[in-house]
Amino acid sequence: MANIKSAKKRIKVIDRKTAQNRRIKNNIKLALKAFDQAVVEGDMEAAAEKRTAAEKTLKKAASKHTISKQSANHKVSQITKRFNAAKAAK
Repeated sequence: MANIKSAKKRIKVIDRKTAQNRRIKNNIKLALKAFDQAVVEGDMEAAAEKRTAAEKTLKKAASKHTISKQSANHKVSQITKRFNAAKAAK
């Protein structure tokens, strides 16, 4: 346990940031699962909306430095690729 006042403050800050990052990552997972579910069900209109929402969530997380920009771009690319493949299969 920290004894110095500034170290105690940093522990509090780290705890807040960890909780924030956990919430953001959980939102990403939920958005991606919702998109996957819509694609599996074959509902392309809902999948398009879910893809847009997932992309927004990913870009927002990247802007907050929770995930890297490259990681966000990669995930956006992958969900777009899946969406286009499912749309072409219809």
